[in-house]
Amino acid sequence: MGFVVFYDDSMTHDPNCPMCKSVAELNTADRSVLVWHFPHSVAFLGPWQYFTGYCLLVSREPATELSQLGANRSAFLEEMATLAAAIEACFTPHKLNYELLGNVVPHLHWHIFPRSKDDPERLQPVWILLERTKTDEAEKTRLMTGTVPPAEVRGRLRNWLTANGAPTAL
Repeated sequence: MGFVVFYDDSMTHDPNCPMCKSVAELNTADRSVLVWHFPHSVAFLGPWQYFTGYCLLVSREPATELSQLGANRSAFLEEMATLAAAIEACFTPHKLNYELLGNVVPHLHWHIFPRSKDDPERLQPVWILLERTKTDEAEKTRLMTGTVPPAEVRGRLRNWLTANGAPTAL
């Protein structure tokens, strides 16, 4: 059975940061992409569901580097590993790609991309494929459309996280 942590959201968030905004507005935001409230992060379903199960894990702390998390770093990394285990169990990818970049949005967040053995571009970084979506509407539609409806992807992940006692924050 998982445990519940009551999260203190009194830390200062940058109102111009889209990740801070997503975390700060969890109670009013579109919950169709919300996967899980971890104590130190929040998991969201990513838009590129060609990679079925693709998620973003956003730090609750407004940090830009792992070194800034201090005592919470291990917990944040453990939550990333728990979400990855859920993605693996639910969608059995050939490989997971983990990205923690922050070049565009300098707020700690993981991109967890499940890669399929059948993906003809599985040896390429995901970002090469996503770059094409800026100029190719058909490619954008292809990469945003998965074989499993997003609500089902989210439901499978939530069920696994619940059944496996993933920690939650309220």
